[in-house]
Amino acid sequence: MTAFIGRAALAGLILAATALPAAADLERRPVLTLDVAKAMAAGCEAKARASGWKMNISVLDTGANPIYFERMDGAFLGSGDISRRKAETAAKFPRSTRQFAEIAFGKEGKPGMVPGIALAPGVTAFPGGLPIMTADGIQVGGIGVSGGTSDQDELCAQAGIDAVKDQLK
Repeated sequence: MTAFIGRAALAGLILAATALPAAADLERRPVLTLDVAKAMAAGCEAKARASGWKMNISVLDTGANPIYFERMDGAFLGSGDISRRKAETAAKFPRSTRQFAEIAFGKEGKPGMVPGIALAPGVTAFPGGLPIMTADGIQVGGIGVSGGTSDQDELCAQAGIDAVKDQLK
């Protein structure tokens, strides 16, 4: 009986060792760091200050986990949650929240293709959230900004991404 258990265990180890890929074979994925997230928020804040806007800025990783949050002095308290929700949408999908708004509500007088998407949990369908992509097109997170108009929020988010474009290579 012991020999049978020993052979079965050995066979299981051999099977497991040959079935799993070696660590070198696993795909390597870049990770958004706290330093880059802070620099992104600083770029966004600089744009906001220069324009006289008071913003909430959220930076999340691709799992929609918070990396960094900043609320500028005087920014609306309720906009903090909105900035996080915009970042969450952009982190989960390689699309801007403006694109979700267009899918839901339409563009240039044409109706939206999927109006119900605006009601899907975890989807925010108005501008101000952008996916964070590496130069190679790999998504590493999302940034969401809220406190101004939707267009101002999106401009601020883009300024944040632009501030770290060299670090996203």
